[in-house]
Amino acid sequence: MITSHWILGPGAIGRLLAHSLAPLANLCVVSRRPLPIQQILTTPEGEQKVQRLDILTVEKLAEQAPVAPDAVHITTKAMAAEAALASLAERLPATTPLVLWQNGFLTQPRITRTWAGPVLCATTTQGAYLTGDDGVVHAGHGPTFIGDLNNRHGALATLLAQQLTQAGFETTAVVDIHQRLWQKLAVNAAINPLVALHGIHNGELRNASYQGQANAVIKEVAAIMQAEGIQPPGGGQGETGWLALVWQVVENTAGNKASMLQDLEAGRPTERKAILGPLMQSAAQHGLTCKNLEQLDDQLASEEGAIHQRVL
Repeated sequence: MITSHWILGPGAIGRLLAHSLAPLANLCVVSRRPLPIQQILTTPEGEQKVQRLDILTVEKLAEQAPVAPDAVHITTKAMAAEAALASLAERLPATTPLVLWQNGFLTQPRITRTWAGPVLCATTTQGAYLTGDDGVVHAGHGPTFIGDLNNRHGALATLLAQQLTQAGFETTAVVDIHQRLWQKLAVNAAINPLVALHGIHNGELRNASYQGQANAVIKEVAAIMQAEGIQPPGGGQGETGWLALVWQVVENTAGNKASMLQDLEAGRPTERKAILGPLMQSAAQHGLTCKNLEQLDDQLASEEGAIHQRVL
């Protein structure tokens, strides 16, 4: 039975998860900085719900010494996940289950290898964005999948999936989370870097000025997925399947502003290493060229460097 949860990282998904789980379980949100305990959730229907959430900084958590949780959800950005976990590690029994909610495929295998307890990975299409220190908008419902990379914790995944579904996160426990993470990574890599660098919404990739570059990126991603033995979901096959999938996602999310673009606009580092890094590494291992992906990575790194210089 899972009766208590810690959520490490009060970003959009972290706060949405907190609002959802709070009525069902003991909950603590762990933050780098103090946040208001009165938090506002705006539903997809536009209704506002105010809820008191127990939000503690790592320092306050150490002072108050609450009982260790039954599960810890790490909802930080990919590049911050390992450091965030390290900040809490001394306060957690080594057997504490972790749930990783990061994009990409960098953090998940690393933490799975190093954490002694169960490590589950979640991938979701729930839409959410923040509206300041005290608000999150639930922009749209979508399915969530959960499982572990080594298929050793099926019962735990099923238990968490049931509780998350009860909380409003429609969740399914799966045995192929590794494949699902790669599938989401492929779509993210084909869309996010381009829209971030061009400063456009997803749907604008359909414009003639961007289509050619997008198709070139998708074809590189498709070749890497083929080498990894990952097929697109929904029965598609090979390059044709990936092209159809990515352009369908572009259509479905035409008005969305990708998280990578939001990061650049806010002066934050992007998740390029977690999204593009595994693909470039896989290409090197399989002897494939990925000049377009490498160019995108270089351009994003340059943008991040310029932001860093402005901050200094």
